[in-house]
Amino acid sequence: MAVNSDVAAAPTSFRRAAHDLLNAIWRPELIVEEIPAPQKIAPFAAAVSADVLVGGEDVGTGRLVLLHDPAGNAAWQGTFRCVTFARADVDPEMVSDPLLARVGWSWLIDALETHDAEYLAPSGTVTSVSSESFGGMEDEDPRAEVEVRASWTPVLADGVGLAAHAQAWGELLCTTAGLPPLPAGVVAMPARRHAHKSQNRSPRRR
Repeated sequence: MAVNSDVAAAPTSFRRAAHDLLNAIWRPELIVEEIPAPQKIAPFAAAVSADVLVGGEDVGTGRLVLLHDPAGNAAWQGTFRCVTFARADVDPEMVSDPLLARVGWSWLIDALETHDAEYLAPSGTVTSVSSESFGGMEDEDPRAEVEVRASWTPVLADGVGLAAHAQAWGELLCTTAGLPPLPAGVVAMPARRHAHKSQNRSPRRR
């Protein structure tokens, strides 16, 4: 769970926050698993990855890393930091839309605010790329992707409160993949920890 090999030495606040991340309630389209956390960014870290599956098709993917530095970090404006990316196929025509980057960034901010996940110092990029095949590969369909890379400081009370940020991240992944918000009355499911990685992602068409 933590960069520090002695998990018992991790601060209580980090262990609480990491527990919320690793035991979060996710939307049913998300297949989530714990992954090794980066080892050089902060003294303590935990991480999960997720695939967005619809009808058995992998339509999006992402990762969320929780960082903790008990000494604090001026750039973070706090002792915790969430770092993420979310990626999904989109219609090739979408990448030419000059508003796509701004809209993509709003997906993150809207998700945090919808889930009442208090945050500070958000930053990131939204990138869209397209590709078209030629020659021996000309039979392949054009492809386009949008990717949101972002970080923000979750405002936690002694490590409590990360669940809302995890739910917001799940919402970001699903929105990036083109899914609508979860309908009222539909209950999210507990995280499934088994690995489930699609080997062949098909371009998504909206």
